[in-house]
Amino acid sequence: MNIERQNIDEVNVVLTINIAKSDYQDKMAQTLKDYRKKANVPGFRPGMVPTGLLKKMYGKAILVDEVNKAVSDGLYNYIKDNKMEVLGEPLPSKDQPENDFSDENDYTFKFDVALAPEFNISLTAKDKMKFYEITPDEKMIEGQIKSYTGRFGTYEQVDVVEADDMVKGNIVEMSGKKEKEDGVKVENAVLTAAYMKDEKIKKQFIGAKKGDSIVFNPSKAYDGNEAELASLLRIKKEDVNGFSSDVKITIEGITRYKEAEINQELFDKAFGKDAVKSEEEFKAKITDGLKENLAVESQFKFADDVKALIAKKMDKLTFPVDFLKRWVLETNEKMTAEELDKNFDQMLSDLKWQLAKDKIAKENEVKIEQADIENYAKKVAKMQFAQYGMMNTPEDILENYSKDMLKNKDTARNIFERVSEEKVIEAVKNKVAVENKSVTIEEFNKLFEK
Repeated sequence: MNIERQNIDEVNVVLTINIAKSDYQDKMAQTLKDYRKKANVPGFRPGMVPTGLLKKMYGKAILVDEVNKAVSDGLYNYIKDNKMEVLGEPLPSKDQPENDFSDENDYTFKFDVALAPEFNISLTAKDKMKFYEITPDEKMIEGQIKSYTGRFGTYEQVDVVEADDMVKGNIVEMSGKKEKEDGVKVENAVLTAAYMKDEKIKKQFIGAKKGDSIVFNPSKAYDGNEAELASLLRIKKEDVNGFSSDVKITIEGITRYKEAEINQELFDKAFGKDAVKSEEEFKAKITDGLKENLAVESQFKFADDVKALIAKKMDKLTFPVDFLKRWVLETNEKMTAEELDKNFDQMLSDLKWQLAKDKIAKENEVKIEQADIENYAKKVAKMQFAQYGMMNTPEDILENYSKDMLKNKDTARNIFERVSEEKVIEAVKNKVAVENKSVTIEEFNKLFEK
């Protein structure tokens, strides 16, 4: 086998692989022997089928298979031996010679290969960056307190309707001032005045009491909203447009949601038994939680800025753009040329970051331990539980949940990539000059507008 390399430019190479008979004939003969042992051909005992007959029956298929194996091994061994940093995968050249496999011959194959550009990323104290530390303000703290009092509130029965109360009663369709005998009737209907669009009808309910009857037009009350009307009247959506009558509801119950009081019972529900024993400690705990969550946002912003810095340093590098576009289209059947053009800049940006990340990790001897992956998985699990109001999930539950997460190969790979990126960002942080800057959440959000 002979492989010739032609450098088109610094990032595009053509490899020509010349396969001689001697590169595949022995393996082809061995494959025919194996076929002979197993072949079941009418008129011949197992193992006694003439080799010539088998070659006539299967020779071409075996020839193609063995030549392809020789080409594949030769190509990838050449790439490995020559330490070529390939982007994508080699593609058959457009001027690939047409090979006729009707007989055993020498063959020639040509492959286009794309190379990553050679580059160095110099990171020193001359590179100045900011790390934005978000300080929780009173508005955020009060908002979080409101969230806890709302989450752990209770429902209670009251006598007089307020806008946000849930009103339950029986509804009957009206015909003029009388109940329509064959009209719509709904038992235990439920509505909330706050959701009504018509202010006059909404006011009819405010101040109403249990036992009161209110006549109103539901279509007008909800501005013809099909979903609201179908739910209230328990009729099909397609029948809503044909309903324009007034209805009467007789109130049977009024339910109000009462926010929890700020006391020891709330503290225990929010953070566990006796973990917090005063309103001051409650606020401090909330502030710490906000700082922890906001630190994630700060880290995200810093990582974004690191990527921008690296992208700037790689801005003048040459990439095999035409090859990469061709490779994406040939390996993604559902991708159209229009979609590729729309997304290619982002793809190239992601590729640059991946190359830079790998280089920085190698130069800084970044290592990913199993403990790093497990700890990150637990952090993800903790955040997921927190979304459902479970702020103090026991350690054993977090550990078991994170272990189940890591059983999924895609999830495990994703977490590995996140850990790797975090460590690379930290390596960059240790090399550049970083100024910590305290900002409010409003100031922080404006940074993304820029």
